[in-house]
Amino acid sequence: MDYETVSAADFGRQLRGVGVNLLTRDVKAKVAFLTGVFRMQAHRVTADFAILTYGDAVFQIHADHTYHSHPLPALLPEAGARGAGVELRLYDSDPNAAASRAEAHGATLLQAPENKPHGLRECVILDAEGYAWVPSRPLTPDEEV
Repeated sequence: MDYETVSAADFGRQLRGVGVNLLTRDVKAKVAFLTGVFRMQAHRVTADFAILTYGDAVFQIHADHTYHSHPLPALLPEAGARGAGVELRLYDSDPNAAASRAEAHGATLLQAPENKPHGLRECVILDAEGYAWVPSRPLTPDEEV
């Protein structure tokens, strides 16, 4: 699918599996964070909406005001963290590289990269709106805990 030219209706009809859609106060700032830290590919970026791809995964970013007739915005806090309790895991992502770029993009390194007993090297990066991003990659045989 050509994300730059596909119509909204065709885009919606072609989505499959699990989707992630994040509401944000500032679409362009969220896109800058995701492309800068995790090297996601951004498409159709406007003040209202963006499509991001990460490998085969498709993310959507919507500005708060685009959900004017949806019940979800009533649950969002006026200030503070929005994503408490949710981890957005980015497999096949270098946690060391993402951690080194996080601060420059307004994020907080909540947990430094480390090797985990479940076979992954990962870290936890908290973005400016409180979403927890967990870049990870499989451990090499030499790194196994």
